[in-house]
Amino acid sequence: MSDHNQNNNRDAYISYLAGRLLLRKFVCERIAVPWSEIQLARSPRGKPYLVLPEVGRLLLRKFVCERIAVPWSEIQLARSPRGKPYLVLPEATTTHTPPLSREAQRWSFNISHQGEYAVLAAEQGLQVGVDVMKTTMPGSSSVSQFFRIMTRQFTEYEWSVIQSSGSERQQLAAFYRHWALKESFIKAIGTGLGFNLQRAEFHLSPQPVTEEQGQHRTMMHLDEEEEHSWRFEECLLDADHHVAVALGLHSPPPAGQPRCPSPPPPTAFTHLTFGDLIAQATPLSEEDPAYWDGFQSKGEAPQRQSSRAPSE
Repeated sequence: MSDHNQNNNRDAYISYLAGRLLLRKFVCERIAVPWSEIQLARSPRGKPYLVLPEVGRLLLRKFVCERIAVPWSEIQLARSPRGKPYLVLPEATTTHTPPLSREAQRWSFNISHQGEYAVLAAEQGLQVGVDVMKTTMPGSSSVSQFFRIMTRQFTEYEWSVIQSSGSERQQLAAFYRHWALKESFIKAIGTGLGFNLQRAEFHLSPQPVTEEQGQHRTMMHLDEEEEHSWRFEECLLDADHHVAVALGLHSPPPAGQPRCPSPPPPTAFTHLTFGDLIAQATPLSEEDPAYWDGFQSKGEAPQRQSSRAPSE
């Protein structure tokens, strides 16, 4: 391959990441990168590269750099044994970075990518979990067969809500809405696959969730008891992508104390450029031509739908 073509492909790879971010700022952060706006680059076979996991990592670094004030080159991210990302605090004795303030250390964050989006949610002083789900038709079975396979994932009450939602498409949308809520809670507490999903039953808000208006009235019943230490924010990124954010106290409030803090009024998402995503980025290592050649030679993974449980 000529140097000219190789440079064009590298530029295309960067352009492939170049999308608009959806950012909502108050005391928390909500960021989403849409696949539909970043699939600009094409492989030699004419198919887009899959980079949503990489976008998720960039989102984490952007957040830590700008909101927690850790220089890009000193950010160390790790995952708990159950897979939840966390910030490895810098050592003030070995870097030029001062110790993080108590306020900075109170940030929690979580990422998710599914369908056509990568998303990040973060908040101070609360446990945070986020999940994005795309409403899709089952690839190898009917909707009714798909629901039968997933029977044990929801309570009888939740199934009654899902199956009374209207058309098959509306039922699937209700299914994925419930799934996103459950996943956001599991990711917030870091429990993983060992959690019995029927323990958490969701009672949806009567208010509709739209692209223009999110809501936070959905309630969770944990082990058949209404849970007041958690709140759930829901929104649509587009007609097919539902996002749920779980926000929970680290410990139940004492008797007579306020429940989980009330969220601020819903705000619109703001569009940012890819340049904003990497505005403070710095190279973490020297460029390795062999790594790029290996990336170029990768085959396209087949896209396959199945009736297995949805996942991030």
